[in-house]
Amino acid sequence: MTGTVYKSTGSWYTVKTQDGNVYECRIKGKFRIQGIKSTNPVSVGDVVDFKLETKNDQETGVIEHIHERRNYIIRKSVNLSKQTHIIAANIDMVFLLITLNNPPTFTAFIDRFLVTAEAYGIRAVLLFNKIDTYNEEELLEIKYLAALYRDIGYECIGVSAKTGKNIDKVKTLMEDKVCMFSGHSGVGKSTLVNLIEPNLSLKTAAISEQHQQGQHTTTFAEMFDLSIGAKIIDTPGIKGFGVVDMDKEEIGDYFPEFFALKAQCKFNNCLHINEPKCAVKLALDDGEVAWSRYKSYLQILEGDEEHYRKNNYDEE
Repeated sequence: MTGTVYKSTGSWYTVKTQDGNVYECRIKGKFRIQGIKSTNPVSVGDVVDFKLETKNDQETGVIEHIHERRNYIIRKSVNLSKQTHIIAANIDMVFLLITLNNPPTFTAFIDRFLVTAEAYGIRAVLLFNKIDTYNEEELLEIKYLAALYRDIGYECIGVSAKTGKNIDKVKTLMEDKVCMFSGHSGVGKSTLVNLIEPNLSLKTAAISEQHQQGQHTTTFAEMFDLSIGAKIIDTPGIKGFGVVDMDKEEIGDYFPEFFALKAQCKFNNCLHINEPKCAVKLALDDGEVAWSRYKSYLQILEGDEEHYRKNNYDEE
């Protein structure tokens, strides 16, 4: 039998088949010794093959095979630094909720998020939330940011979880997709999810409560079916949609506007710092590349995680 993993609790996995049947499954021991350097060989979103067995009049499944993942996102394991924890797999789209204030979302945070989405091969959409609360000057700043990221190629939508503005646009984008919502604590993620799917209110409230208790080391992702034909993966308490380990030479490739200029640089391994005839630096001087993006690139390149964490809020 084949199904999709909807929930993981570490040792058991809730698997749903295409015909809607749900089974509690465990994994074969050999998965743990197949060179998978993660704390969880199977994650939410995985497509798996399993067989049914009956013990003590209870029917459960045994996962025998994991289908190849289109993509996945990870965070480093809390206790085992050399291992990683796969948060979720096979994601179509990730939405980043951005607020200008209360709480502020800085461009450094947005850019790290986008770099990670590019590295994982996941389409990212920026949602500028709480636009009903901004004055004229603040709205101009939102428009500037949206224009900046639209020019790079990212879809940007101004929304209000409170008034429902443009929520239909978000729903249309979500149709038939596996989605995730991210953003700082307080940006209105749960409010927005509840607006899209009111039936999830109890679940998101429970997750929010759990998050406030700071139990991020033992929480697990869960996928929910929405009435609009979409699926949403909730990752309670996880602060790890951070930059994956990547070589310095490839970081620029995850900035689409840098990657588009790469072939024009004198050196094919150009890091866009002090090299002569660097197309990215020339575009920066000409105002064709945003300074905020270049600054974010340098921060990621330098691996200045401690400085970044002190000056930016963690994700919800």
